[in-house]
Amino acid sequence: MTAFTPGLLQLIWLASPALPVGGFSYSEGLEAAVEWAGVNDEAKAADWISGQLQLSLARCDLPVLLQAVTAARADDGPRLRQLDAWVRQTRETSELRLQTEQMGRSLADWLRGLHPEDAALLAGWQPSYPVAFAVAAARTQASAQDIAAAFCFGWAETMVQTAIKAVPLGQSAGQRMLGRLAGEIPAALAHAATLDDDSRQALSPMLAILSARHENQYSRLFRS
Repeated sequence: MTAFTPGLLQLIWLASPALPVGGFSYSEGLEAAVEWAGVNDEAKAADWISGQLQLSLARCDLPVLLQAVTAARADDGPRLRQLDAWVRQTRETSELRLQTEQMGRSLADWLRGLHPEDAALLAGWQPSYPVAFAVAAARTQASAQDIAAAFCFGWAETMVQTAIKAVPLGQSAGQRMLGRLAGEIPAALAHAATLDDDSRQALSPMLAILSARHENQYSRLFRS
């Protein structure tokens, strides 16, 4: 019988939308894009999510995640807090900041409950979501790249489900979109791996504008 890749099942568990961290309740601006930016069909929704992958995740959260895994495995608490502070500074609206804080807090609580022996790095503080995910995944034997891939696919799956509800779209359209994103994730990961503290960036003006408008959107399904 062929052995499993180390950490595979733990990564699938962490990346699952069923993990009780609340990711399903956020659209990361997509709901506002449906209302004000003309994201009203499969092609436009796929382009929007792909843009988020390339312009936001690949340049911001994914490099932080990769660096945080290294820090967690070295028991480097100060470095984790430094990365966490940077993540919080990149959130340009209150709802985007609240999202990363709430999801990070929920994941940290989950880790403390199931694996208290692995949560020492989180003692006395609540990390943002990318940093919490890195600490939770660092306990596995998976490579940092595989951890980032799991994080990214979990994000993609959540965003596609958001599009299905908000546009709305059918399940077949969602699977086509997910297939496209899966094909684009390796390039995003490769780019993220080249970025250091001086080259990470977080500049998504349209996302910030739409998120700010979403905070006062009259009718909405999602918290961001």
